[in-house]
Formats: sequence, structure tokens, C-alpha cells
Amino acid sequence: MVPPVSELLASAPDHLRVGSAEEMADAVTRSHLPDFRCVGWYAVPPPGWSVVIDAEYADQVVPAPLARRFGVEGFWDRWTRAECLCKLADVPMLAWWPEHGLDVPADFDGEWRTLAVGPLIVTVALAPSRA
Repeated sequence: MVPPVSELLASAPDHLRVGSAEEMADAVTRSHLPDFRCVGWYAVPPPGWSVVIDAEYADQVVPAPLARRFGVEGFWDRWTRAECLCKLADVPMLAWWPEHGLDVPADFDGEWRTLAVGPLIVTVALAPSRA
């Protein structure tokens, strides 16, 4: 039995693994890191839901143009969340910014969780599948 979304998010650390792209090839979804490693999600979403993840190194410097536009406070939390929402909406990040910035749209009907995993910030987001 697949647990509900809230239970999956509560147990998110148990479903994440970090390794090479080859090691994460069987993940339900994954996020690529700048050092060529991946973070993989290993839990099936509930029927009718899609799951995505995004990961970044928490201590990396926020690029100056992004810092000027969005500020640096909690940047990687907000960035990974916005990346997930873009993935769920199948919209490029550059198309997302003008309308939403790094914020969650009021009409978002999914759920997410952002957490620290060692040196990483990882957001897991689920939303009803688009048919």
C-alpha cells in the first residue's frame, strides 16, 4: 500500500539517496548536482500524484544576479522549492520568475517539504498528476 502524501513527506529522508547518476538510475525521480552526483527519490507516489525533487549544496554562494533579485535569506530553500514547482508545471524556471518569483502560487494544489540532507538542501514536491 502506498502511503498518503503527508506520510511520504514526513518520512522524506528515508526515501532519498545520493550517488552517481548510474547508481540513481532506478530512482523514481532524481536531481543532478554540480559535481555530477545525483539525489534520487525512492518512494512511489500515491495513485494520481506526481513527485519531483530538486537539490542544491546549502553552502554554495548565491549568484550575484539572483541575490540582487531574490535576496540571500533562505535562498536555496526557496530555489529548490521553485524548481520543483516548475518541474511539476512543466515550465522552465526563466518563464516562472516573472509571474511567481520564488514564491508558491496561491492555486498550487500540491504539497512539498524542504529539508537538509547532509550538505544539501532538498525539496520534495508532489501534486495531482496532469492527465
